[in-house]
Amino acid sequence: MPFHPTHLNLPLTGAVLDGLRAGDSVELSGAVISFRDATAARLMRALEAGEPLPVSLKNEILYAVGPSPPKPGQIIGSAGPTTTARMARFLPTLFAAGVRAVIGKGELHGDEMTPFLTHGAVYFAAIGGLGALLAKQISSATVVGYDDLGPEALYALEITAFPAVVIIDRQGRNFHETARAHWKRR
Repeated sequence: MPFHPTHLNLPLTGAVLDGLRAGDSVELSGAVISFRDATAARLMRALEAGEPLPVSLKNEILYAVGPSPPKPGQIIGSAGPTTTARMARFLPTLFAAGVRAVIGKGELHGDEMTPFLTHGAVYFAAIGGLGALLAKQISSATVVGYDDLGPEALYALEITAFPAVVIIDRQGRNFHETARAHWKRR
């Protein structure tokens, strides 16, 4: 069966986000911001304290990644997704600050899904274990905040044809749950 992902240019409008369905294969092109445990915690503390952020989160997509240092001649080292469930406690605050979507890996269920539903956010999954290949879809990487955190710093990343799958859509459908139910019926 041929693979025909939908190509999406970032930032994503509300109408585009509304049209996505759990299970859709997409290629994302445009700017995203990296985040990981330490940066998510700092962002949340700053937001809760009313302090300025190093970068606006309005209409942004966050990519859960902690890239390895680049080798000579590389833009970025390996840049595979991090497990999204580890970030779940930060998501309500980040979504309230304007984040529209998250790219990560792994399943989310129950309470971990609630922030997506409450804020109309989308969860995209990238394939774990492909960090070196996914790094080739990143054309620029610039630290925009928390540089003391090294690989967990906030990076502005420019991605091109970055492959992902819609896991949780704005209507609350969860691809992992749908797939699980399908396989149980077989």
